Amino acid sequence: MNHTGEFAALLTAVFWTITALTFEAASRKIGSMVVNLLRLVVGFCFLTLFVYFYRGYLLPLDATPRAWFYLTLSGLIGFVFGDLCLFQAFVVIGARISMLLMALAPPITALIGWMILGETLSWKSWIGMVLTISGIALVVLKRHTKAESNGGFRKVKFNYPVWGILLGLGGAVGQAAGLVLSKLGMKGYDTFASTQIRVIAGIVGFSVLFSLMGFWKHAWRALDKRKPMLQLSVGAFFGPFLGVSFSLIAIKYADTGIASTIMAIVPVLIIPPSMILYKEKVTFKEIAGALIAVLGVAMFFI
Repeated sequence: MNHTGEFAALLTAVFWTITALTFEAASRKIGSMVVNLLRLVVGFCFLTLFVYFYRGYLLPLDATPRAWFYLTLSGLIGFVFGDLCLFQAFVVIGARISMLLMALAPPITALIGWMILGETLSWKSWIGMVLTISGIALVVLKRHTKAESNGGFRKVKFNYPVWGILLGLGGAVGQAAGLVLSKLGMKGYDTFASTQIRVIAGIVGFSVLFSLMGFWKHAWRALDKRKPMLQLSVGAFFGPFLGVSFSLIAIKYADTGIASTIMAIVPVLIIPPSMILYKEKVTFKEIAGALIAVLGVAMFFI
């Protein structure tokens, strides 16, 4: 049996783990907005060089209008909205917790299909959704102590800033919508060229935002900072180039649900490097929560 899609999804999870760690480090030094734009520009350079030797085209000018429409929309929603939320979440709550929240992307994808497209959800899907939400809640929520409860019921509060959690959820919604639109747009078209279109849309979208917000001066200053630019370049190679391209290969050759499930193991993969590189203290409850969330995603699509 050919498992090209499944292997591509597993590699995507590894690539996204590397990307999350490097982009978190760069975002803390030069800002998430700047990282978002520059990593797309660097990623586009990698993509264009590869696609030229691979296909003989510098730009995806052979794509149909339908492909351009859906893939452009996918790039705007996935890169501009979704990644804008996600990268700021890296700054506020860190890459590890942000990527845990991204485990909600596959259930959100299926839930949107159920509500809008009338797709059916099995009992296992509902159990998977409850498990995923429960695992994430185990990590981000905690109960007040008896002293804090003033003798009444022990209320629940967040372990992390609510703003950061909302940003992480925004990233999950953006990825879910972007993935569905990508599959619609690249039917019968090359995956790497499809990624080029998405990246072009992202660059244009962020350029408009930078012009409206007067952020170009921050981008020029960032170019002189060697370490963040190196981190950004590594992240761009494994993210917009390899990660996004392999995610499209995954959903092209495997069922979207299965591919999404495998790609959703990032919250587990990211725990060891977070502990080693950033000296993060990871509790047993957080490890258990990540495992439960990933199990929930697996239940959702098995």
